[in-house]
Amino acid sequence: MYGTGKLRLPAMMGTYPKTERLKSGALASDAMELAFAPIDTAQKGFKQVVNDLAFDVAEVAIVTFLQAYAAGRPLLLLPFVMNGNFHHKSVLCRAGDGLQPGGLAGRKVAMRAYSQTTPTWVRGILSDGYGVEIDKVRWLSQESGHVAGYEEPSFVTRIDGGLSLEEMLLSGEVDAILASGLAGKPGIRTLLPDPEAERKAWYGRHHVVPINHMVCVRAELARERPDLVREVYRLLLAAKAQASGGVSAEGIELQPAGFDAVTPAIEMVTRFAHEQKLIPARYPVERLFGEVSRALG
Repeated sequence: MYGTGKLRLPAMMGTYPKTERLKSGALASDAMELAFAPIDTAQKGFKQVVNDLAFDVAEVAIVTFLQAYAAGRPLLLLPFVMNGNFHHKSVLCRAGDGLQPGGLAGRKVAMRAYSQTTPTWVRGILSDGYGVEIDKVRWLSQESGHVAGYEEPSFVTRIDGGLSLEEMLLSGEVDAILASGLAGKPGIRTLLPDPEAERKAWYGRHHVVPINHMVCVRAELARERPDLVREVYRLLLAAKAQASGGVSAEGIELQPAGFDAVTPAIEMVTRFAHEQKLIPARYPVERLFGEVSRALG
C-alpha cells in the first residue's frame, strides 16, 4: 500500500498549541507530508478514524482506540499523549443529599456516553478507591460510542441525548452525573468531599495521569514504512517541545511521551475498560503498540 519516497499521509488532530505548527506547515518534514483534515475538535473525527479508517495518523481517545482494537481495526498506538488530566471532581451530586462515594449501588448516574474515556477513568477510580461495583449502578448514557458494533452492557440504559444533565440532577431524576464545569454551581457539589486531596492521594499511590487522547497510526504504515512512523513521532516531539502547557501546578507531566512514560496509564485504563465491559480482554500494551515498538527502536 505504501510505496517508497515522500508520501502524503492523511492526518487528523485537534487544534492545540502543540499541533498549530504542524497544521500550518511551520514544522514539516522532507520525508513525508501530513495532510490534516479540516477538524479543530478531535472528537468530531473519531468515527472517521475508527470506522472509516480515513487517516494514516490520527488523534484518538484511548478507550475509543481500545474498542477499535477489540473490533479488529488495523490501528496501533504511538507512545504520545495528546492530552490527559485528573477527573476526581467530575462526579457531581445534589448539595445536601448525603450521598457518599460508596453509596452508588442502585442509584442512577447519567453521563454523555458510557464508552467515553473520562467516565471510564471516573468509574475505575470509584471502583478501586471506594469499592463501587460497576454493574450494581444504574448508568444512563445519552450517546453511543464511536466504534460501530459495540453494544453497551445490560446495566446501561440509553436516554434522550437532548436532556440537560444538570437539570436532570437538580430535579431529582438522577442521583449523580459525570460532567465537567458544573462543580460549585448552586445546588451541586462534588461526590468526593475534597477532590483535590483525593487527586493528590491517588497520584501519590499510582503515579499515573489519566490519559484521554493519544496518537495512533495505521498498522500497515508501521509495517511497511517504519521510517515514516519515526518521522511522525519526531515531529510530534518537536511540536510538543516548542509549545507551552501540559504540566500541572505541581510539575506533573500531563502529556507524557515515550513507552515507559505512557505504559502504566495504558495498563490501568485497559484494566478499567475490561472490568466495565467496554472491551472483552485486557490486551498487553506490547500488542497495542505492535510494530510501532520496532519502528521506534
